[in-house]
Order: sequence, then C-alpha cells, then structure tokens
Amino acid sequence: MSIMIASFDGADRASVDEAYLIGAAASVLDLPDLPPFCRRRFDAMFHSPMPGSQSLWALARLDGVPAGYLRLDLPQLDNTDNATADLVVHPELRRRGVGRALHEYGVRLLLEHGRKRVVGMTVSALPDGPARSVAGDAFAASTGAQPALAEVRRRLEVAEIDRVALRAALAEARPRAEGYKSVCWQGATPQEYVADIAYLDGRLLMDAPMGDVQWEPEQVDAERIRGNDRALDARGRRRYHLGMRHEASGRLVAWTLLDVGPSADWHAFQQITLVDPAHRGHRLGLIAKAENLHHLLTHEPAVRVIDTWNAASNSYMVAINDQLGFRPVDSWTDWQLIL
Repeated sequence: MSIMIASFDGADRASVDEAYLIGAAASVLDLPDLPPFCRRRFDAMFHSPMPGSQSLWALARLDGVPAGYLRLDLPQLDNTDNATADLVVHPELRRRGVGRALHEYGVRLLLEHGRKRVVGMTVSALPDGPARSVAGDAFAASTGAQPALAEVRRRLEVAEIDRVALRAALAEARPRAEGYKSVCWQGATPQEYVADIAYLDGRLLMDAPMGDVQWEPEQVDAERIRGNDRALDARGRRRYHLGMRHEASGRLVAWTLLDVGPSADWHAFQQITLVDPAHRGHRLGLIAKAENLHHLLTHEPAVRVIDTWNAASNSYMVAINDQLGFRPVDSWTDWQLIL
C-alpha cells in the first residue's frame, strides 16, 4: 500500500470534489443524526473563508484512491501560535495508516508556519446515548494530544417542547429583566448594533469555560463582524438573532443566535449566547434564548430539531438549555497537542 499526500486549494476543483465526497461518507457513518454534509458550506470554506483565518488543505490517496483529507485553520489576527485541525478518513479506508500519515504531514506544515499547538475535536458516546466510534479518541491520544475540554451536544426536539412550562419560566423571569427590551433581526447585523455585537462576540473566549485549551480571546471589531456575515451568507446560513437592549444606556448587553443551513430545513443550530457580565442576574440568557426560539420557529416552521454544544462545566448555560428542553446526545472532546 502506498499513501501519497498533497496540499491543495480551491482552484483544484477535482481535489475539492474528492475531499467533499470523503467528508460526506464519514458524516453518514459517524454522525447519522446530523444533516447531510453540506456542499455549499464546504465550497464556501475555500472561496469565502471566515475572516482572520488561513486554511491549509491536504488530500491523501491510498494506492491512488482518495482516502482522507486534512484541514488546518491558522488564526491570523490573534492566537498566532495556535491552529485547529479537522482530519477525516473515508470509512472504507480506515485503519490503514491514512490518518497517521495526514497527522504527520499536518504537524510538518504547522511547524513550518510557526505554530506551537493545535486543537481538534472528537465525538464519543454517552452512557445512555447513541453508539459512537471510539476510534477518534484512541487516535487523538496516540498522537500525544491531551484532552483539554469536555463538551456535550444537546438536542431539542421541537415537538416535545413543554410550552406551558416555558411560558411559566418566562413569566417568572421577566420581572427580573425590567429595564431591558428584546430586539430581533435576521441575517447581517444592523449597523446600529454592530459595535455591541463585536464587543459581545469578543467576550466569548473570556466567558465560556475553556478547560486546559490555551486560546486567547479573539480581537473582534465591526469589520470582523461584517466579514463573518459575508462568510455565513456564502454558506447559505439563515440566521435568527435576538439581543437584549439595556434601555438606560441603549446598548445591547445580551445576544443569542440560531441558524438553519441550506441543505436541511428540518434542522437548526443554537449558536452563541452571551450576556455582558455587568448585566447578569436578570435572566437575560433565558429570555433571549426562549424568545429567539419563537422567532426562529415563526419563520422556519419545518425545523424539528435544534442542536447545541456546551462545555460540560458551563452549568449556567446548561441549566438554561435544560429548561428549554435540550437533552444530551453525545460527548465531544477538544484535544490539544503541543508541537
């Protein structure tokens, strides 16, 4: 058996196509309950990257057959010692050294680019959850990486939402939020909110539990928010935002986002939720997420399930998600390798 690895970029359409088919096959086997691997999102990674990041791609062939790919994301505006990795091997060609060869190729690339550490994610089963392969964790550990942060994916089944209990929770919460008003929008952030959203987005890695992951807060400004909007538009993500405005100052002090992809109208992701530390204790997180859930379902009646990820230690957000009806599905580990 011979394994050949070559770097490629978006101009190499044949390699992009081959990598996409590998990712699609892996997704069906490894995460069958998630939407199909989205071609529009995959292509946009090449022609409309997220701002402040450089991606390096490599394709592995086993005896001439496309067998696996590697994507390395190298932050350019902050965290310039760091990188993230996504390594995928076709299910029919696993356990033949393809993953190991891609890993070694990636480490060389990262060292050439002056990176000192890399983070990647694996999925594993929860005790009462659906079956998941143990291969990802075993492979990550074999490279010398260390488990740095434990996360859990939770899923909300829309048909099972206890709307009576949710209304009662909101009725109890709203008196605590006197002096705050919710505002919602779709797609790109309105100009009047861009500065506040940039501030809140920049707080994410300060406020969310990061375990042992060595990742500094990102430098987020209005230009980066606009770049995010363009990149997400290119991916076909239909975005539903809700902010909580502090009426005395006029500022948005909490923000949450739900989005739906172009390839599965039945599925949404609960993305970021942030509350400015100076405005905590007013139930803004619960109110924002519950009202944005209504906002989403009003415009996306086909949505049946919503997935979200939280650090296992993020008790505040996990408690809100439990109240909304999210239930654990599987476990995710952020592995960190010091190069």
